[in-house]
Amino acid sequence: MTLDRFIDEVKRRRTFAIISHPDAGKTTLTEKLLLYGGAIRLAGSVKSRKTQKHAVSDWMEIEKQRGISVTSSVLQFNYNNYCINILDTPGHQDFSEDTYRTLVAADSAVMVIDCAKGVEAQTKKLFHVCKMRNIPIFTFVNKLDRAGKDPFELMEEIEQVLGIRSYPMNWPIGTDGNFKGVYNRIDNQIELFEGGNHGQSVVSSVSGEVSDPVFKDLLGEHLHKQLMDEIELLDIAGDDFDLNKILKGELTPVFFGSAMTNFGVQPFLESFLEITTPPLARQSNLGLIDPETQNFTGFVFKIQANMNPAHRDRIAFIRICSGKFEKGMAVNHVRAKKVIKLSQPQQFLAQDRAVVEEAYPGDIIGVHDPGIFNIGDTLCQDASKIKYEGIPVFAPEHFAKVFAKDSMKRKQFLKGVDQLSEEGAIQVFKRPHVGVEELIIGVVGVLQFEVLEYRLKNEYGVDIQMQQLPYKYIRWVETEKFDPDTFSITMDTLIVEDQDDKPVLLFQNEWSIQKVEERNKNAVLKDISSRNDDN
Repeated sequence: MTLDRFIDEVKRRRTFAIISHPDAGKTTLTEKLLLYGGAIRLAGSVKSRKTQKHAVSDWMEIEKQRGISVTSSVLQFNYNNYCINILDTPGHQDFSEDTYRTLVAADSAVMVIDCAKGVEAQTKKLFHVCKMRNIPIFTFVNKLDRAGKDPFELMEEIEQVLGIRSYPMNWPIGTDGNFKGVYNRIDNQIELFEGGNHGQSVVSSVSGEVSDPVFKDLLGEHLHKQLMDEIELLDIAGDDFDLNKILKGELTPVFFGSAMTNFGVQPFLESFLEITTPPLARQSNLGLIDPETQNFTGFVFKIQANMNPAHRDRIAFIRICSGKFEKGMAVNHVRAKKVIKLSQPQQFLAQDRAVVEEAYPGDIIGVHDPGIFNIGDTLCQDASKIKYEGIPVFAPEHFAKVFAKDSMKRKQFLKGVDQLSEEGAIQVFKRPHVGVEELIIGVVGVLQFEVLEYRLKNEYGVDIQMQQLPYKYIRWVETEKFDPDTFSITMDTLIVEDQDDKPVLLFQNEWSIQKVEERNKNAVLKDISSRNDDN
């Protein structure tokens, strides 16, 4: 391959995550993007679960039953000569840790907001993770086909609650359930849509310049005058379009539409692809790594067991950062200090997968993992000691002792717990000198306990018993030498070890944290750890 063709392949990549509060319509929007990209012919509405039409990106059985996303999905398709990698993330706050990790693999984010509810709690959390990384954030205000907040009120809420300036790329015509379409500010034209077929197929639209008299008749005099007044107000009082600020994450382009009925989806997709960037340079211990560098590098950001229950497989998801990937290539596993062969690389449309011969920076590939990968592992083609920035392990807030009901299934139980912890779905702790008979599971959200119980039963054939524990806080201990017998703790504090045998303290209240810090001046207590510090 020539260098020019390699650079062309890099430049046509777009890799982004879709984030939102639960029920804002994130998964529906993802499906409609796939619909316009020709990746699917008919969108299965998320609301039609009773008829067994599930969202394409929700592949896990428990997701279909509960109607929520509990794990990130990777979806790749082509549109207008762009190669698009979508990372569809869980919206429910109990699975936010998976979303945080997935955002590390994205170059930009699309934030979906329900027009009736505005900026919600989980939206704020996810937005701030994006903001920390200074990645471009695009906003899609969804469900305009239903009654919602005044669009000016929504714009003000985005700016005040999230602390980011906004620029409406289009503007809704008619609200309160009387949505007619949008005014495209960039092209100075009105776009009216005909839904039909409940948004399952691509819609037709009527477009034309805002000054065309035909739109006065189509909209009615009242709506047309209201639109003209709002356009004037936006032009006078609103922020200017500033590409530099958008790419720095300081200004969010806002698009209004309805994913369920396809209103505004295609214009959003086309504008987004035009504005957002190809793969960005990535920070490492050797400095910024340019994606157009010939040396292949990438990092593992997600591990998923049992995507194919028939084969009990385990897939490591790798974000390619630089160089060209080729099937069967040998790469250096930096943490393990050995050369491995990536012989069965796959790309995904949710659960569906295809063997891939080659891939480029920005692409996400899955490789078979026989148990050698950890989240955060760096891979590279040469023998350098490159290490990409670590992916943090977030502090769990709920803890429980977990046992296998049938002691004869102890082996399957330990295997299941081990694999699910390596996915990052749970964190596992054990008490020093007690052995593996007693495992303590920590999770960010209580629903993760339900998923743990479901998956152990359905994927590993193990029924479990859980005993909730009163601990609410966790701290990793950093000290020169840790001795559990001499380390001074309060009566209600528990000393445990994580999977890397690092000392960890579980607390019931903040007062105990303060007391332990006062008693152990040489120790540092941290609420975030990274499992790939030793890469």
